[in-house]
Amino acid sequence: MGGPKRIAILVEDLYQVLEVWYPFYRLREEGHDVVIIGTGTKKQYGSKEGYPVDVHFSIDQVVATDFDAVVIPGGWAPDIMRRYEKMVMFVRDLYQQGKVVASICHGGWMLVSAGILKGKKATSFYAIKDDLIAAGAHFEDKEVVVDSNLITSRKPDDLPRFTQEIIQQLKGPYVKS
Repeated sequence: MGGPKRIAILVEDLYQVLEVWYPFYRLREEGHDVVIIGTGTKKQYGSKEGYPVDVHFSIDQVVATDFDAVVIPGGWAPDIMRRYEKMVMFVRDLYQQGKVVASICHGGWMLVSAGILKGKKATSFYAIKDDLIAAGAHFEDKEVVVDSNLITSRKPDDLPRFTQEIIQQLKGPYVKS
């Protein structure tokens, strides 16, 4: 169960800078192989503030079976990412394989598009709460919500608990909160 894992962080333009970089460096500190994956439209994407991130791979170059987890940051990027079926399928496939799917803030839009929220406990930024509920989630306004291999948080202030939970869940087996 232990040992280094391979983790994908999904990006597109207008990503939330802290929600990419905090987990990226924190998970690398734990010894994990963390890669940035974009939609494939370019090699570098800008955050809402313009801060650039270079991708290691486009979604066309990866398959879910090669990863142990995915982190879906917020910002406006998830609204762009969910327009790419391969990105949505990547999230759905990881979830169905029982691997860690971690979403923060507006990242919940990807969970909605992946169709994996029905009957699940989840949280998100309050502005998309109705989207999660309409997709069948049991919404909880908490710092971090865990339901099997699904980890969700609300906003950048939740990043410490969110990332701690990802680290814990990667050690397996999954624990419901």
